[in-house]
Amino acid sequence: MVMIDLEDPGPAIMAEIQVFSCQIERLRLILLELQASVPLVHPDQSKLFEYGRRRGAGSMNPFDLGGKTIAITGGAGVLGAALARGFAEAGGRVAILDLAEDRAVEVATQLGGEHRGAGIDVLDRDSIEIAHEFCVQAFGRVDILVNGAGGNHPNATTNPELSFFDIPKESLEFVAGLNLIGTVLPSQVFGKEMAERKKGVILNVSSMNAFRPLTRIPAYSAAKAAVSNFTQWLAVHMAQEYSTEIRVNAMAPGFFLTDQNRFLLTDKDTGELTARGRQILDHTPQGRFGAPEDLVGTAVWLVSDAAAFVSGIVVPVDGGFSAFSGV
Repeated sequence: MVMIDLEDPGPAIMAEIQVFSCQIERLRLILLELQASVPLVHPDQSKLFEYGRRRGAGSMNPFDLGGKTIAITGGAGVLGAALARGFAEAGGRVAILDLAEDRAVEVATQLGGEHRGAGIDVLDRDSIEIAHEFCVQAFGRVDILVNGAGGNHPNATTNPELSFFDIPKESLEFVAGLNLIGTVLPSQVFGKEMAERKKGVILNVSSMNAFRPLTRIPAYSAAKAAVSNFTQWLAVHMAQEYSTEIRVNAMAPGFFLTDQNRFLLTDKDTGELTARGRQILDHTPQGRFGAPEDLVGTAVWLVSDAAAFVSGIVVPVDGGFSAFSGV
C-alpha cells in the first residue's frame, strides 16, 4: 500500500488529480450539451402523459375511469353488480342495465352519486335502443359497453333425466340467443355510436367453456365459444372499418358461485361441494371458486387507457384452471 501525505502529496500526485479534474469537467459539459439537445421525454412516449391531461386534474393513473360512461348489461346480477361497483370506484359513471329493472335501479341507488339503472332485454332491439337512449340522455354518450348478460337454462343441461338427445330445441335456442345474440345486438346499437365518434371500448363476457367445453352444458359451451370468436371478429372489424381507437376484448371467467350454478357446485341442503364442485376445485391450482370482485381488476384494465394497445383478446380469470393439465 502506498501512503500519501495529504498535506504535501507531491508533484506527481497533484498532476494526476489535475488531469482527473479536467476529465470530470469535460464530462459535465458533455452532459449539459446532451440535456439541451435531447428531450427528456421521447416524442413516441409523450402519449403516456396524456392520461393526466385528459382529466385536467394532473392524474397520471391510466386505470382511472374518471369522465368515462360505462353501460353494463346484466348489471344487476352477482357478477355484473360487482363489475359496476368496480367501475364506479375507478371513477366511472355507470349505467346498470338489466332485464330486472327494479334490481338495476336498486344497484344504481346503492352505488349512489350519478349512476343510473334501467331495464333492457338484450334479445329485443327496440328495448336496446331505448336503453341506449336512456344512457345518452343521462350521460351524453356511452364510452364503454360491457356485455354482461348471459346464462344457461336447466332444460339445456344434461342429467340422468334429460339426455343430450332429448334437449328441447327451444332450450338450445334460448341459451344460444341469450349468450351470443344478447352480445351481438347491444354491440350493434352501442357500437354504432362508437363508430360515429370513432372511439370506444366493448368488453364481452365469455367463459372457461370457450377454452374447454364442460360436460353437461353443450349449448352454453358452444354459445360462449361463439362469443369469443365474435369478440375477435368485431375487434378487427371496428378497427379496420371505423377507427383504431375502438377496442373490443373479452374476459373468460372460471368458476364463480352464482345463482345459476350454485346448486350444481354445492349441495342445496348441506352447502358441501358436489362431486362436480370438488372436481373443479381439484383442477383449479388456486384451490377455490372465484369471488365476484376477482373480475374487477381485469375488467378495469381492459376498458381503461392502460389497455390502449390491447384488442381482440380473451383473458381467462380462472385461478389457473385453463393452465392445469391435471398432472
